[in-house]
Amino acid sequence: MTDDVRAVARRMYAAFNASDHAAAKEIFTADFYSHPMGTTGPESVTQAWQRFHEAFPNAQVVVEDMVVEGNTAAVRTSVHGVPGQQPPTMLEIFRVRDGRIAELWGLSALRRDS
Repeated sequence: MTDDVRAVARRMYAAFNASDHAAAKEIFTADFYSHPMGTTGPESVTQAWQRFHEAFPNAQVVVEDMVVEGNTAAVRTSVHGVPGQQPPTMLEIFRVRDGRIAELWGLSALRRDS
């Protein structure tokens, strides 16, 4: 189970970094729930990724630490390619079900000036 959880996490960050928004359909469950955004489904992830890449086209997420226990992963990342900021960090915790991310919690140090 641990290797499966780690693999889906790496797949998610690789898809984000490649701007492969369509991959969300394969990475997230149909009933995926994002606690920070209050949204459901892989389409909500696709839309969030698209908005983020429109604002920061050179953004790349680098995994700094990953801890996996059972079907849950906690991942600390840094986000490079955000102008005017030191690479902000994010902490995401997600639960995997049947090889896909089913639920996500997260905190971010990314400033949103708008």
